[in-house]
Amino acid sequence: MSIARQVADVVARTTWDDVPAPVLDRARHLVLDAVGLAFASSAHPFADVAADALSTFGTGDVPVLGTKTRLPARDAAVLNGVLVHGLDFDDTHIGAVTHVSAAALPAAISAAVATDASTKDLLLGYLLGVEVSARVGLAGAGHFHDLGFHPTAVAGAFGSAVAAGKVMGLDADQLVAAQGVVGSMAAGLLEFLEDGSWTKRLHPGWAAQSGITAATFARAGWTGPEAVYEGRFGLFTTHLQGRDAHPELVADGLGERWETPETAVKPYPVCHFAHAFADAVLLLRAEHGLTAADVAAVRCAIHPTPGKVVCEPAAAKWEPRDEYDAKFSLPYIVSTALARGRFTLAELSDDALRDPEVLALARKVEVVPDDESAFPQAYSGWVQITTTDGRVLTHREQVNRGHADRPLTDADVVAKYRESMAPVADEATTERVLDAVLSLGDGGSARDFAEACAAG
Repeated sequence: MSIARQVADVVARTTWDDVPAPVLDRARHLVLDAVGLAFASSAHPFADVAADALSTFGTGDVPVLGTKTRLPARDAAVLNGVLVHGLDFDDTHIGAVTHVSAAALPAAISAAVATDASTKDLLLGYLLGVEVSARVGLAGAGHFHDLGFHPTAVAGAFGSAVAAGKVMGLDADQLVAAQGVVGSMAAGLLEFLEDGSWTKRLHPGWAAQSGITAATFARAGWTGPEAVYEGRFGLFTTHLQGRDAHPELVADGLGERWETPETAVKPYPVCHFAHAFADAVLLLRAEHGLTAADVAAVRCAIHPTPGKVVCEPAAAKWEPRDEYDAKFSLPYIVSTALARGRFTLAELSDDALRDPEVLALARKVEVVPDDESAFPQAYSGWVQITTTDGRVLTHREQVNRGHADRPLTDADVVAKYRESMAPVADEATTERVLDAVLSLGDGGSARDFAEACAAG
């Protein structure tokens, strides 16, 4: 039996009652994190640019998270993906190296609103989309990044096809076709790292609309290659160019072993690969009372694959060109945490990016390979600080905070949600959205949920 067939059979027969209550509850909190970030993104220029671009294709009736914009279902999914992922503060399945909610949630919302489905249908579709996205990423064994593909875009397309297909009521044969079709749409390049451009922000939204498109074509009778994962020209052969991948993991344990609770909520608004370093630096700073003036040199050890993302090209990492560039700069993140004792969205402002103390400190950051890294199972970070008075201080964070082994609690997620909402929403809106998200699955309509999560 093909992998796509195994996935389709499980997805088609899975019902609400098959999902353990703790998994459903964690899914609600992941949605809460995503919706809060969409609201926060709405205040940034990239949100307006994306909305303006999509509005040229016409208007629709699907509400967009955190805004007053209404678009056709596929375009709403694109914009919702941009908003959830735009600040790079959204959740990540660590082993899959994939932002799972940013694609699966927009696909599920648009499909549910378009078909007048219930919030139970929406949450179940979203959850199964997360499960498939995570497994496609896991099957790639960390190699997508190494070869220049963004797994959020690649794996997210398959997860979105499953999410939309489940919400739309596709049968097993149609779900096989949807996966086959979306395989021709699964792409996302990491070239943005060279110049700080905005393309990564578009990846999950594009994956979401690709999934909706594929599911719609499959429902209409379009066919797709059944061996889309393992075939001679399937996903893993073409995208990973002979690297050691494990396509069988895409279906392994689906519906029995749940990956959704393994998804990490971010404590910092930067690339997940840098989080352990921020924590390590902040710990050393607090423990030894360090200031920027006390630092003579910093050495950071990182696995070469994530190192390509947050340490290359070196010139851009020492002096980020814009806030998005800074999110993927290990030297900037480490130097900022050392100099300011924190890393929040404020540390990505224009003034922060020009801080001479931070930029001078970034030049003192040396990066070396980490032979002890747990990547891709966890995003490890080792830091050594040499002080001006000759002390050598070291700390290793082998498992990054937020990882399933060191998770942010549900209370932590709610607190982060409130922080995301505070600059852009009043208390009434914040509570309305909180109630709507944590009530997902109560039998209400998906349209009412989407309306509740739009700007008032």
